Amino acid sequence: MNKKALPRLFGLFVLLVLAGFTQAAETKKQDKRADYIRSHYAKYEYQIPMRDGIKLFTSVYIPYDKKSEYPMMMQRTPYRVAPYGADKYKTKLGPSEIFEKEGFIFVFQDVRGKFMSEGKYVNMRPQDAGDKGGKATDDATDTYDTIDWLVKNVPNNNGKVGMWGTSYPGYYTSVAAINSHKALKAISPQAPIADWFFDDFHRNGAFSTPMAFIFFDTFDKQRDGEFAYWPKGMDSVTPDGYEFFRNLGPLSNVNKNYFKGERPFWNELTEHPNYDSYWQKRDLLQHLDNVKPATLVVGGWYDTEDLYGPLATYKKMSKDNKKDNVHIIMGPWYHGQWNSKDGSKMGEADLGFNTSEWFQERILLPFFKDNLKDADSNNEAGFLAQATIFETGANRWREFDTWPPKQGKDVTLYLGNNEKLLTHKDKQGGFSDYISDPKKPVPHSAHTSRGWDRPYMAEDQRFTARRTDVLVFNTDVATEDQTIAGAIDLNLWFSTDQSAADIVVKLVDVFPGMDANSNKVDKETGNRHELVRWGIIRGRFRNSMSIPEPFEANKPTLVKFELLDVLHTIKRGHKLQIQVQSSMFPFMDMNPQKYVDNIFKAKAEDYVRAEHKLYHSDKYPSSIEFKVIDR
Repeated sequence: MNKKALPRLFGLFVLLVLAGFTQAAETKKQDKRADYIRSHYAKYEYQIPMRDGIKLFTSVYIPYDKKSEYPMMMQRTPYRVAPYGADKYKTKLGPSEIFEKEGFIFVFQDVRGKFMSEGKYVNMRPQDAGDKGGKATDDATDTYDTIDWLVKNVPNNNGKVGMWGTSYPGYYTSVAAINSHKALKAISPQAPIADWFFDDFHRNGAFSTPMAFIFFDTFDKQRDGEFAYWPKGMDSVTPDGYEFFRNLGPLSNVNKNYFKGERPFWNELTEHPNYDSYWQKRDLLQHLDNVKPATLVVGGWYDTEDLYGPLATYKKMSKDNKKDNVHIIMGPWYHGQWNSKDGSKMGEADLGFNTSEWFQERILLPFFKDNLKDADSNNEAGFLAQATIFETGANRWREFDTWPPKQGKDVTLYLGNNEKLLTHKDKQGGFSDYISDPKKPVPHSAHTSRGWDRPYMAEDQRFTARRTDVLVFNTDVATEDQTIAGAIDLNLWFSTDQSAADIVVKLVDVFPGMDANSNKVDKETGNRHELVRWGIIRGRFRNSMSIPEPFEANKPTLVKFELLDVLHTIKRGHKLQIQVQSSMFPFMDMNPQKYVDNIFKAKAEDYVRAEHKLYHSDKYPSSIEFKVIDR
């Protein structure tokens, strides 16, 4: 054997041994947590009756220690409350382990029509029972009836209830605020779904095929009677989502080749490509005024599923609210990472410390203790700011009176010739053009994935910057730090030689090649193009999400939309970069680029190659606008 290889082999051996020890330690820690729950909590199962007679399956974990009364922490979910059986225990009860040791009564419920609960399940059920009265039901009335039963029937409770949940359970947590029960004192909607035409499967009308395809393959399967197991999904034919979804072809092939018409919500979704009354009735935001419980909205800057939800939920809940009871925290996390053990990294982004643990110990537990327990909790959450926001780039927490901050300097940058971002309109004028080809769309990630992944949200964008179908615009190198806060408004003069197009815009932080402290080439992050935020609009919805319209071929047309909020510092020595493209595949579906009434029914021949132009002249000044705040 080559002697030079021995040190490498030894090093690999050491790493494998250390990995084994780490895994064994983690397993031991998990077993210890499960043992603690089993020895400190008694589990009970109930079928709780709703006002219309339907019963919802609910499991309750009550502390054995009866020295004091306990508040209840409840989660309602469509993802099942397994394991089922009074002698079968969860290995996790609270948002983190510290909740279980603090002492709460934990309640978990299968929502109406899911798993062991009776009734019919409806995705994003319209919340209108309060208007109908009588025995009419919706998710809000089910929550009210459940809490009313719990405080009257669960022993040793102190009459106070808190709710939390992430994603769909986050939606059910938001719903609880509608005509809320007086015992509901605190809620934490985390990455809550708010409006499915802008969250999860839709982004300004564009469609995330992998998310909907993978999710509804199992979630939307119909059952005959109750069952406790999660249904099996289809077998994967390749780990390469780009290849799989390109071979899938038009979205009309999903039912033809896979679902066979047996996924009810998928069928409804494809029949409503526009923001019509079907989606408008499912907009939860319209019901979220006059929120009475103390509220902590939680979101992640790198959440590819539900970034719109927490921002829109906080904005609506806090608007014109007479009390300062609604708070928000936005951290450097992927979907639900705030519940994990390690929040020190997100993909390629190194955050410097464990932000998840920081949140759990300093924000989440004090919030619920302060609102659910007696005055001896020392009012820990009284120090909670209205907005606790992580500043990426600088990697630090900041506090604000509201989000986004009201103070700041408005900045406008104009796209210009020679790939420039300018502080003034380009007098030279002109346009930049590129060819968008549905046969070879721009990938959303340089890595192979099933098409729905998370690390790409902070991925190095050099792989797209060097493509001919991606436009790039840069500022000069920054001479001082610049902190961007809030949404980024886009005003783009655009044309196509066809009749339809998507427009994708990325905000990118370009790192210097040299380390500022050593003046040496930075081998780790040198010249990294870090994705800060991206957004998309389906061009047909540029004037109305409800009434689509085609582009007139080769006519410069103003397209306005926004990139969702950021709090990010472009440090001195860095550059701010904008990338513009017309596909982000396979995470977003490919626009045919030939206008059709319903893209879900487009045919293969509708997908055509197109030349797109982005104008940057005195007459057609494409620009971006944002707010910069003091450090």
